[in-house]
Amino acid sequence: MSKLTLGAHPYLLGFEQLERLVERTAKSGNDGYPPYNIEQTSDHSYRITLAVAGFGEDELSITVEDSSLVIRGRQSEDDADRVYLHRGIARRQFQRSFVLADGVDVGEAFLQNGLLHVDLSRKVPESVVQTIQIRKGDKA
Repeated sequence: MSKLTLGAHPYLLGFEQLERLVERTAKSGNDGYPPYNIEQTSDHSYRITLAVAGFGEDELSITVEDSSLVIRGRQSEDDADRVYLHRGIARRQFQRSFVLADGVDVGEAFLQNGLLHVDLSRKVPESVVQTIQIRKGDKA
């Protein structure tokens, strides 16, 4: 018995990209750091919040790459003169990726109390009804 994939289903025309998107998301390699929340702030907007304690604004970057929101953090190594008796606060670089649906735009981002907030909004598509004319002929 052969496996029926999403892109090969006869009623789902043009969804091959969705299958590739699911595969890409599964391979994203996010390891759980830093922890984050995703909340719906209205019917058409969202907020992603990452716990980035210890990171400054200049040590964080937010980009949109190939329909993905990518948030990176890299702290400078200026601790050479410090002697830690215990080091429980992580100071490691990270990359966290979120796949964005078509029509989702990244708005503003702000850092507050060790939390990085990134606002997203989704454009509501207009409802379109298209009438297709049927013509006579034997074009195959």
